[in-house]
Amino acid sequence: MTATNDIVLIHVDNKPGFYARVEEIAPDVKPGWWQVKLLVLTFPLQVFTWILDEFQLEGAPFTMGGTPLRLEEIVSPAELERIEIEKQEKERQAKIRRDGGASKVISLQDRRKK
Repeated sequence: MTATNDIVLIHVDNKPGFYARVEEIAPDVKPGWWQVKLLVLTFPLQVFTWILDEFQLEGAPFTMGGTPLRLEEIVSPAELERIEIEKQEKERQAKIRRDGGASKVISLQDRRKK
């Protein structure tokens, strides 16, 4: 789910429209709805407050004034790389546990001395 300080891409008419940073998410008076304050990254900067439900915060399409809109959370390529490295490390650790512990290196030189 989209959270405070996330960068989102706002799709307008099913096309990428503009980027915004989520400044604040506060409960609305209607249960299940949220007041979402967005810092729109345009020139000049603008601040919008939209009232969205939880599904719309998660990327479900909605309309405003008949215009189709959708929020898409943007993840930095650096963050994606970090997540992939963590995933590979977890898989490596799981493989070590499945195989009965860490592999052992036997020195041939130590074997010859005996």
